[in-house]
Amino acid sequence: MTAATPPAHAPSPRAAESPSRPAASPPPRRQTRRALARFLPLSPAVVLLLLFLAGPIAYCAYIAFTDLQLTGQAHSSFVGLANFREAFRDEEFLNAVWLTLVFTVISSLLGQNTLGLALAALMQRASKPVRTLTGGVVITAWVLPEVVAGFLLYAFFRREGTLNAILDLLHLPSQNWLFTLPILAVSFANVWRGTAFSMLVYSAALNEIPKEVTEAAEVDGAGGWRRMWHITLPMIRRSIGTNLMLNTLQTLSVFGLIWVMTRGGPGNKSQTLPLFMYEQAFQNSMIGYGTAVALLLLLVGSLFSLVYLRLLRTEV
Repeated sequence: MTAATPPAHAPSPRAAESPSRPAASPPPRRQTRRALARFLPLSPAVVLLLLFLAGPIAYCAYIAFTDLQLTGQAHSSFVGLANFREAFRDEEFLNAVWLTLVFTVISSLLGQNTLGLALAALMQRASKPVRTLTGGVVITAWVLPEVVAGFLLYAFFRREGTLNAILDLLHLPSQNWLFTLPILAVSFANVWRGTAFSMLVYSAALNEIPKEVTEAAEVDGAGGWRRMWHITLPMIRRSIGTNLMLNTLQTLSVFGLIWVMTRGGPGNKSQTLPLFMYEQAFQNSMIGYGTAVALLLLLVGSLFSLVYLRLLRTEV
């Protein structure tokens, strides 16, 4: 008699007893080769960033701790935190910080952000010719060079400018806006120039909202303001945070627009931090002090970015 053979599908006793072995990881040399192969296409961009971004920032950080000047100095010396202490004791610097915050809040947080959202919401319900005309006008103001926009707004706000001519036709009191309210004039100029970016961001965000959600809210009797507050704004929260961060960083660095319109005057009534930095570094020839102010401006922008990034991480 022949011995019965086990079924073909039954595992052998040795295979059943031996535990399953994990897949062997590639040797370290192979992992290093893979990492180098992935990094190789990015290496030119990394080198360019180190040369033209990280390098100048590191050099500016070093200059901020020296007494480097443009003229009348053979050698610079390390002064530590003296430039930063001098900045916080300087009334003109504190005035520039205050005006920078006012300029940013009015023109970016309130002006461009709110007006851009309003234009995007209105253009969704407008006819195609109205959308085309409005979008063309707003975007034209955005694509104009900053210096050209500055000259246009200077002609609008000056004593003999367009705004006062309109007020005279309406028999309303006129004034020299660039002399009496310069920080408001440059803030409104920045709103006029930069609203298009917010409008484009919010138009794209509003188009992503499902129509079924808004239609269901209309059926439930929700009005326009209630739909905006309880449905639209929560659903585009991330777009709002991104737009606020980009607008704030751009507004903090505005120089040409204010320089063309007022040059920071009269006196220092519209002198924001970029203009104060330029005056100290290139007009007063104090490169070290001006660079320290630039680093403080960079710190302000970083703080705003951290706040916005934290808000973006928060769940609705």
